[in-house]
Amino acid sequence: MAQPSTPAEFVAKWSEIKLSERAASQEHFLDLCRLLGQPTPAEHDATGAEYTFEKGVAPAGGASRGSAGERGFADVWWRGKFAWEYKRRGKYRDLKDAYRQLCQYREALENPPLLIVSDIERTEIHTNFTGTVKQVHEIALADLDKPESLDLLRRIFTDPASFKPTVTPESVTRDIATQFSTIAKSLRQFGHDAHTVAHFLMKCMFCLFAEDVELLPKDLFGNLIRRYQKDPAKLTDRLTELFATMRTGGDFGAEPIDFFNGGLFDDSAALRLTSHDIAKLLIASQSDWGSVEPAIFGTLFERSLDPNTRAQIGAHYTSRDDIMLVVEPVIMAPLRREWEAVKEGINAQLKRRRKGKADAKRRADKAIADALHAFVQRLATIRILDPACGSGNFLYVAIQQLLDLEKEVTTFAARPDIALSLLPQVRPTQLHGIEINPYAAELAQVVIWIGYLQWMRDNGFNVPRNPILEPLQSIECRDAILDRSDAENPKPAVWPEAEFIIGNPPFLGSRKARLELTDSYVDLLQRVYRDQLPEGADLCCYWFEKSREFVEEWDGLRCGLLATQGIRGGSNRHVLDRIKQSGEIFLAWSDLEWALDGAMVHISIIGFDSGNESVRTLDGVSVTIINADLSAGVDLTVAGRLAENEGVSFQGTINSGEFDVSYHDALSMLRDPNPTVHRNDEVIRPWVNGTDITRRNRGRWIIDFGVGRSETEASAFHAPFEKAAGSIRTMRDELKDGKPKYAHSSVYPFWQLWCPRPEMRAALADRLRYVATPRVTKHRLFVWLSPAVLSDAQLIAFARSDDYFFGLLQSSIHELWARRRGTQLREAESGFRYTPTTCFETFPLPWPPGKEHENDEAYSRIAEAAKELDEHRERWLNPPEWIDPIAARADAQDDFRDVPEQARELIRHSAIMARAAKDPKLKKRTLTNLYNQRPTWLKLAHEKLDRAVIAAYAKTDPGGNWQEDWAEVWAETGAGSPLPAGHALAVRRKEIDQLVLGNLLRMNLERSK
Repeated sequence: MAQPSTPAEFVAKWSEIKLSERAASQEHFLDLCRLLGQPTPAEHDATGAEYTFEKGVAPAGGASRGSAGERGFADVWWRGKFAWEYKRRGKYRDLKDAYRQLCQYREALENPPLLIVSDIERTEIHTNFTGTVKQVHEIALADLDKPESLDLLRRIFTDPASFKPTVTPESVTRDIATQFSTIAKSLRQFGHDAHTVAHFLMKCMFCLFAEDVELLPKDLFGNLIRRYQKDPAKLTDRLTELFATMRTGGDFGAEPIDFFNGGLFDDSAALRLTSHDIAKLLIASQSDWGSVEPAIFGTLFERSLDPNTRAQIGAHYTSRDDIMLVVEPVIMAPLRREWEAVKEGINAQLKRRRKGKADAKRRADKAIADALHAFVQRLATIRILDPACGSGNFLYVAIQQLLDLEKEVTTFAARPDIALSLLPQVRPTQLHGIEINPYAAELAQVVIWIGYLQWMRDNGFNVPRNPILEPLQSIECRDAILDRSDAENPKPAVWPEAEFIIGNPPFLGSRKARLELTDSYVDLLQRVYRDQLPEGADLCCYWFEKSREFVEEWDGLRCGLLATQGIRGGSNRHVLDRIKQSGEIFLAWSDLEWALDGAMVHISIIGFDSGNESVRTLDGVSVTIINADLSAGVDLTVAGRLAENEGVSFQGTINSGEFDVSYHDALSMLRDPNPTVHRNDEVIRPWVNGTDITRRNRGRWIIDFGVGRSETEASAFHAPFEKAAGSIRTMRDELKDGKPKYAHSSVYPFWQLWCPRPEMRAALADRLRYVATPRVTKHRLFVWLSPAVLSDAQLIAFARSDDYFFGLLQSSIHELWARRRGTQLREAESGFRYTPTTCFETFPLPWPPGKEHENDEAYSRIAEAAKELDEHRERWLNPPEWIDPIAARADAQDDFRDVPEQARELIRHSAIMARAAKDPKLKKRTLTNLYNQRPTWLKLAHEKLDRAVIAAYAKTDPGGNWQEDWAEVWAETGAGSPLPAGHALAVRRKEIDQLVLGNLLRMNLERSK
């Protein structure tokens, strides 16, 4: 028949042809190219390198060249555009086998964006874009003369990217979860137990998935919903009947149903839905369930089904890419190395086979087959444990990666020079999980099976049958860290054996754990683990400790767990110290944003083993060692506390009640007379917290009865005591038996501050001034305070009044040390927590306290530079030109004459500061804003101070490496603060930081012996 020149002629010609697949396919494709005005393979590429007929491939899954229905080539292939597979017209009811064949070929074909199958009578265009919902465009031969059909076919050649779907699996999954959340809420309102509701809806979910991937007859479940939408009672009966049939296999009406089993389809009856619920279920049924994203499916559905979850539908979730930060380096990296070694051995055998005689060839073939069978068996016997598995997203991603690697192995085995048939052996039953939440534990099983079945379909493999599902008894619903089966003898929980441990343990600090888990549980947990973990450790540390014990016992075990980024410091770091003692950390992300309960938090990822792994990466960079504080280079975790620094630094007072008062309330109390001769200025004093330093002093005061006043003595201060006897007393009474526990609840009475810090008061008693710094701040700031001012718990007070000491603390050297020794709360840019015991008491001063030389030039240079810096900052914060008019207004509006003389200037200063904090110009002048801007005068002042401090260290530590020009780099890069990304001085700054920290650590170790 002549070559058709019009669409009508094309349809007419190919409607009549009954040729075999091989005879028809190439001519059909050539006719199509000419009809569409597109080049044929030979016209575009005479070599066949990127566009050709019969592109040779090695199919995955053991299909050898020439086997029935499976050929070792794709009928047409154009790199980066499409792969095209033909089947004989009329031979098959559908094109599933052809599509499955292309799915097995696609890796060998470099994953083209379009997979096209055709039997002449119909052509299907399947999208193959990563991260999108798969779509199918079908064109019937009879419709090929329509403009829209020709446009679709032409775009295959000219613009394959135009087929990329805009809908993502994540959006489909989120939309479906929203519908199920509404149904779950409705069912619970009708009195159904929450777990019963969840179990029923999980069955519905799986049915919707099963019909979309044709494990159930197509549209079976959706048609049931539509048919009985107006008859809820009948729908309940029919669903109960369907679930029962899926449990055993059999006929459902005229439709045969496979044997599903699995525990999901137990003998519980379906729940009755309202017409509104059925409408929601119908909407959900119209979504593409075959495209749900298993990596987030469980998280979103747990939020939908569990009434106790705090997260909201549509909030953030842990993405596949995030989970891969654990799965790839912990599980897949060593397996890929093993696979490379196997391939290297096979390639060596292939060389021997080519050169050898018959016996040598047989031996080589056997060695190759043995090696491949052994590695597939290796993959099929790997056990992976997630001891806090939630709804299974980590486990799903892990098995998906194992399946991908297994497919790579089977594809390799199917090469013509090996021609070995291997079938997938990896199964969900290799996964083990522990989860205390029954909703999540059951959902994890559904998620893992959906993900597994989805992978099998997407990669061209037939799913298992009889049964389709197996019970995942390896997903256990129990406490992962505490075994209370014997109430009299609680003990650590036992975990199943595994080769890899991964997961995301719960993020609860010690105090928050008491709120959510009860005091009795936390007390018991701490008692059971008292020899392994300190009481203040976050809850996630218990999972790390259990994993560490496994590593110590089983040499080949690898672990990868998430933690709050606070695990790097404080009492939490104890578990990382133990990990370093018994093994080694080979992977760490010290600070990453992560989605948790609908909010973004900052976490650390830690991978560790017994020390076998030689490749170590920290924050994506190769390093030689990772320290217990998740740093590289100088290991400051070994620094000891210095006796010479003790008794100098103190955390401020803890109120536990509204003891602090405004300037106006303080003024009123100071004016009030008492029934005794005592005046209220004895118990009313200025008060500051971190905000007053980082922003502006607000002029706040506090009711402070000190330490040791009896109730009789305290009540003589009438107005202050009455305030304490009101709301403060009520709050204290509520806290006595409440939670969380407070260390001082039984020590101090209600009229005193909860923690009045008597040791701090004694140390500051004879000082003319003292140094203070906020515990948590973006920039490490030190200021002078009057001894009359009481520091809050958010401040650290230093019992020193000399400029030299102030200068040492405000130097870049101390900030660098403190940042590495402190603990970070959120992202690095938000600052870190300064703790006296770790940041100051370990910090070696040039001269130990009490041994400074006031006449020494180095000492004087530091004092001079520090005084100059402080004066310049104060002049910028409170310029007299702006403050004096405010002071004049305060004097005119407030009468301070009836205030006790010793408090008169203090209350006047508070009045001025309170007004200045509201002044449009002055309220922008804060230390935080100043250090954000870092004007030149400030950089130069810090550079002068840093040079003086470095000179002092150079003089007192002649064995060290101290260079004054380091101060210039710090001035340019923001002192001890984190460097901006890509800063030109980043390399130099890193070198300097390591040298300084090395010097300081050596001094610390020498003095702390």
